[in-house]
Amino acid sequence: MRERDLIIVGGGPAGLSAAKVALESGCSVTLIERANDLGGQLVKQTHKFFGSKSEYAKTRGIDIATILIHDLEPYQDRLEILTNATVVAMYPDYVLSVYSGHDYIKFKANAIIIATGASEKFLVFENNDIPGIYGAGAIQTLMNQYGIMPGRDVVMVGSGNIGLIVSYQLIQAGVNVKAVLEAADHIGGYLVHASKLVRLGVPILTNTTVKRAHGTTKLEKVDTIQLDNHWKEIEGSEETIECDALCISVGLSPLHQLLSMAGVEMIYINELGGMIPKKDEDYETSMPHVYACGDVTGIEEASSAMVEGKIAGLMAAASLGKPHPEFDSRKEEYFHQLTNLRQGPCGIKIRKGLEQAGEMI
Repeated sequence: MRERDLIIVGGGPAGLSAAKVALESGCSVTLIERANDLGGQLVKQTHKFFGSKSEYAKTRGIDIATILIHDLEPYQDRLEILTNATVVAMYPDYVLSVYSGHDYIKFKANAIIIATGASEKFLVFENNDIPGIYGAGAIQTLMNQYGIMPGRDVVMVGSGNIGLIVSYQLIQAGVNVKAVLEAADHIGGYLVHASKLVRLGVPILTNTTVKRAHGTTKLEKVDTIQLDNHWKEIEGSEETIECDALCISVGLSPLHQLLSMAGVEMIYINELGGMIPKKDEDYETSMPHVYACGDVTGIEEASSAMVEGKIAGLMAAASLGKPHPEFDSRKEEYFHQLTNLRQGPCGIKIRKGLEQAGEMI
């Protein structure tokens, strides 16, 4: 059994931000990431962020990842990083079981921050397992990390920010995006992203979804169908689009499994992506000294995940008797940043979800 001061599970934007603040406070930190590299979803995001300077506005996601990792370098004497290591279990006695290097290692922590992020949702339709059908994250990985074109003619399902941004990235890579399908009666993402696609001639078909896929060894075409205002299929509205790749971008689900395994109180909030841990205003869950931040607490933008990570790191350090030297001002600043990020029409869904969860907004 390896005993640790603070363990952070997840090396994405929330986990990296939490680590920096906890290290600044004087904590010893063990950061565990299941991928080969730190950065989470940032390492595959080539678009520039919105927001303010404190949330790295006008900076590309891949560059933000580099900045967050570089910020940890001054604290190497108190920082342990485990990559390619998966936390497979978490127990109520603050023990974590980690699979690393073909071995299982047990850790016991005085405090834990869960920043595991989210997984992609998928769609049920006929032949949805044909090669050539991807999640949006898989397409970003192929293109932006490995320089591999997923197909020549692509249909995108989902008009949220991820679907719109990935569609534009596909076009930049020379791919023909034949259409964006959206089951709702309105575009889900920022209009600035949708406008780019419309100007380039990409049709955005609302009240429309994929009905079935066709192909044997690879995708050859898809059938679409229109939906009424009750999400029911409209008979006789099927259309066929020839394509060799289909991208599914219909939302994310919080990766809450470790928290659920440990018996943390959970709540289902549809607006926040599904099952999330109940937490207080300090981001502490129902299990004392266990904090959660980022998409595991509700699906938002990476900018919000970074701020939530800072809050979790600040509070976890204080619970260990190592309050940050600028604790009060930092706490006020971080919550102010979160409030600003959640303003405007695009934050309505988040604010509604947080209200249902009983959180201050």
